Amino acid sequence: MSDLISVRLDADARRALAELEATGLSRSEAVRRGLVVAAERLRDRQRLRDEVAGLATDEADLAEAAEVAAMMEDLRAPW
Repeated sequence: MSDLISVRLDADARRALAELEATGLSRSEAVRRGLVVAAERLRDRQRLRDEVAGLATDEADLAEAAEVAAMMEDLRAPW
């Protein structure tokens, strides 16, 4: 069973759809792929936010970052 939807496209969406159709995709396939890609990007962003939040509270990682920063400062050429 397929789910039918109806949408109103703005100018940007019409251009994007035309671009995808120009590659040979049908309208339906272009919309399906667009939805899948958009959802994947949201999940990727959330995973990245979660990883950053974890690193921000990871004491071992923070200590290592401070150690690397100090080492880099020691290696920096004098002005």
